Amino acid sequence: LLYVYNPLGENMEIIELDEVDSTNNYAKKHIHEFADSTIIIANRQTSGRGRLNRKWIDLGDDNLFMSIILKPSETFNENYPNITQYLCVVLCKVLETYGVKPEIKWPNDVLINGKKIAGILSETSMQGQKLGGIILGIGVNLNSKPCNLQNIPDKIATSLNIETGKYINIKTFTNELLQEFFSQYQKFIEKGFKLIKEDYINKNCFLNKNINIQVFNNTKTGFAKAINDKGELIIKTKDNKESVLTIGDIL
Repeated sequence: LLYVYNPLGENMEIIELDEVDSTNNYAKKHIHEFADSTIIIANRQTSGRGRLNRKWIDLGDDNLFMSIILKPSETFNENYPNITQYLCVVLCKVLETYGVKPEIKWPNDVLINGKKIAGILSETSMQGQKLGGIILGIGVNLNSKPCNLQNIPDKIATSLNIETGKYINIKTFTNELLQEFFSQYQKFIEKGFKLIKEDYINKNCFLNKNINIQVFNNTKTGFAKAINDKGELIIKTKDNKESVLTIGDIL
């Protein structure tokens, strides 16, 4: 067990695993045992998952595989689904300190030079009618060889060491990410997406463009007009109608 300073004024418990199928799976399985703000980190992840059940490819050692267990309340709050977008903004702020220019692709992909560098997945654990907790998983490519990135089948990917030309210290990066996350976390729980809306839009790479969005088994096409106060994407279709999307994947 490791401990790092938590800006909330308490010690944050970090559980470091040598290998696990998925940090989210591990967190979900043991969520009743863990306190709020417990962090699960794995050195290797054998069956990581992204959104829409995509497989997250393990690119080897010194990459970040982490899940944050959050227990903000016993009832579900309408702000909770936007926690992935909050983490997007947090990650961008940390990446910028390494001299790169990250961008956000709705809803929660983070890119550098048009290439994906991170995957974020939030899952909810219910215990009867009560909220058992939120499991916020993130994988960040910190150190990888270009040949390993070619193993990712459906996305053009990159890693921070390739973008900066330097080896990235994983513990330093993890601490920076957690410090930034918890610095505004309570305020986000209270205010929701409105707290980060300006930062989120300033980092976007999709607005004011014609885009295709995969929504489950369907593909929608339209002009990306705006992001509303709930973090939803508003598109204008060919027939000049507006459509509000709460979930999807920009192709």
